[in-house]
Amino acid sequence: MKNVFDIPPDLHGRREHDPFLVAVTRFFTGIERVRSLRRARVTRAPRPLSRELILLVREVTQEAEDVVSIRLATWNNAPLPAWQPGCHLDLRLPSGRRRQYSLCGDPADRTSYRIAVRRLPGGEGGSLEVHETLTEGRVVRVQGPRNAFPFLPNERYLFLAGGIGITPILPMVKAAQRVGADWRLIYTGRDLASLPFLNELEGLPEGRVTVRTDDEHGVPDCADLLAGTPGDAAIYCCGPAPMIDGVRAAFRAGERASGTLHFERFAPAPVVGGQPFEVELARSGKTITVPADRSALEAIKAELPDVAYSCQQGFCGTCRVGVLSGDVDRRASSDRAGEDSMLICVSRASGGRIGLDL
Repeated sequence: MKNVFDIPPDLHGRREHDPFLVAVTRFFTGIERVRSLRRARVTRAPRPLSRELILLVREVTQEAEDVVSIRLATWNNAPLPAWQPGCHLDLRLPSGRRRQYSLCGDPADRTSYRIAVRRLPGGEGGSLEVHETLTEGRVVRVQGPRNAFPFLPNERYLFLAGGIGITPILPMVKAAQRVGADWRLIYTGRDLASLPFLNELEGLPEGRVTVRTDDEHGVPDCADLLAGTPGDAAIYCCGPAPMIDGVRAAFRAGERASGTLHFERFAPAPVVGGQPFEVELARSGKTITVPADRSALEAIKAELPDVAYSCQQGFCGTCRVGVLSGDVDRRASSDRAGEDSMLICVSRASGGRIGLDL
């Protein structure tokens, strides 16, 4: 675009520039400058996609002693994101706590999600808050679904569920039945009154489900639970920590051809091979000691009760904090090397001290 000094002289032969041509030229010059500025403007990075959903509590059902199921849906019953057996939701409670709960409904139902929660008076408050505040009509925020316990195709399965551990297992059992796989379920618990969803198991083929309660049969031996399982079967186990540890030990001790063991915990895994180290809390200047058998999160909570955390197993990312000094012993696949942060629920210091942005 030419500037005003490139405009020809007046159309009537005068040496001065024609006022009309000057005005037109300035108008189009201004438009071109605006266009140039737009082209030169730095493109902003797109905002990360938020997977947070705002849902309503549609139904609360007593499923067993101290266990309720909660059905969640959108206000207009719009389709929800799809999920597969093994998926869970990150539930943000009214207090700000975040907790993970397995989806235990039907993956084909896109209008609602179902979770189940056992009331634990001696816990850290999440289950009590669910039981006391999540009534019908309550609005909640969730993220997910996410899958840290994927259900993989196989010809044969053994499902082991302990108490509330039935929640991720139930959709797996029904999926195995739908595809015609060879499967068995052993469902253990304190007594029948404590076991949720027994009514939903009654419709499954006879002989595939074994319900074993402590009050009638005693505490099960984990090697007995695995007895008679085909060597190529995929074993899925969810329940209390002692059950998980016992099944893992029995699986390692057995001779299996090509079988696999998959498990999900409802409690933090024990620290294995840990060394004591120090954590410097940069914001307060305090230094705390983390014992060899405790996580950094446990030690930090004693000093900072409001520190953010949720799953305590290294997959939700809630407890990730910045690392200011020291090297990280990363103990979860989700705690990626090369980042200036760490998941304090599982990862530790490689050396004697680490500085955190806390």
